[in-house]
Amino acid sequence: MADDIDIDVDDLERRMDGALASLRQEFLTLRTGRASASMLEPVMVDAYGALTPVNQVATVNVPEPRLIAVNVWDKGMVGKVEKAIRESGLGINPVVDGTIIRLPIPELNEERRRELSKVAGTYAENARIAVRNVRRDGMDQIKKAKADGMGEDDQKFWETAVQELTDKGIAKVDAALESKQEEIMQV
Repeated sequence: MADDIDIDVDDLERRMDGALASLRQEFLTLRTGRASASMLEPVMVDAYGALTPVNQVATVNVPEPRLIAVNVWDKGMVGKVEKAIRESGLGINPVVDGTIIRLPIPELNEERRRELSKVAGTYAENARIAVRNVRRDGMDQIKKAKADGMGEDDQKFWETAVQELTDKGIAKVDAALESKQEEIMQV
């Protein structure tokens, strides 16, 4: 193999791992019937004229497996935080108690579990597409290097390396999806 060939496999692997990290982050926002502070990450509050994440205007705790407690720092913001949570589409009904907003997490019914499982599948497919796009970039690098004088043996070696990396990335995505769907369907 020629050492002067510029195929950055580490960069490709880092980008594929980035797609997996993004997938895991998206999975955290899916409600599984258990309380998780990360469920409130996408909720934005209209605080002081700007959209602000809930965790920047309140403390989010999970005191029980089926309850989230949001302790709002500014008494005047309680109504806005409650409104933001109600309108977030999480399907959670906030209960206000002074500056503390309690979010009881209801049991998921079978239909909602199947819906969430499909959403998880969509997230996973987007991650697979991202991994395949990184593979395509790697293959384009190899084609360019071949045009610049890379030998056929080297080309085959690098194509195999990129394909193995892709297969590993897709297997990780599939494993994460299977784990999340198991968690969602667990009663």
